[in-house]
Amino acid sequence: MQFPPDEMTLIALFAAFAITGFAGFVKGAIGFAMPLIMISAFSSFLTPQQALAGLILPTVVTNVSQAFRQGVPAAVASARTYHRFLIATLVMLVVSAQFATVIPRMAFLLLLGVPITAFAVLQLMGRSLALRLEHRTRAEWALGVVGGLYGGVAGVWGPPLLVYLLSVGVGKEETIRAQGVIFLIGAVVLLGAHLQTGLLSGPMLMFSALLVVPALIGQKLGLRLQNRLDQSRFRRWTQALLAISGLNLVRQALME
Repeated sequence: MQFPPDEMTLIALFAAFAITGFAGFVKGAIGFAMPLIMISAFSSFLTPQQALAGLILPTVVTNVSQAFRQGVPAAVASARTYHRFLIATLVMLVVSAQFATVIPRMAFLLLLGVPITAFAVLQLMGRSLALRLEHRTRAEWALGVVGGLYGGVAGVWGPPLLVYLLSVGVGKEETIRAQGVIFLIGAVVLLGAHLQTGLLSGPMLMFSALLVVPALIGQKLGLRLQNRLDQSRFRRWTQALLAISGLNLVRQALME
């Protein structure tokens, strides 16, 4: 079995390790943004398929600790509370995953870059992402569908979930736990879907497995600092990084 995968240099492999460690740190500190950071940065020097494959196993493993940090009963309760969002996400994730290996690179970059940039810039501007949900059930289904569509082709379904949690006024602890539960279940389904599509096999599976190590190290460091950091300041730096990452994706798309 050839390793690293085709078209991946050792320099690219080491860069992926460093990016994953940083993304894990951010996740440990604020509870989200790990796949966003990884896919945005990876897309600068890896193929879309390599970028997506690389983030799958680290996402699964890091979300285990986040989902069950307050215990199994709390995690199960979160899954029940947001079951509509979860079902919609999982169904659309499996459907859209079938197109991950055929979507053109330019479309892939734009589909990621535009919403990531908009998401980050709106937060940097102090604009609330909360929506006026007159029909909470419909909104939960709709945002779950959007999250699943992006999740299958890019491994990213966090922003629609965050928008929904902000809109219904969920507290910090429950927000982090709910994200962990939904991210974990979604990542497991994504893993299964791409084991079936063949994207995550052989060298690509080994690549993703190796990235689990820096992801866990980064997450552990982030968790240690979580209670001591100025969360608002750290979040703003993270939002700035996401905005830059999104703009970089758009730049790459326009240069295709």
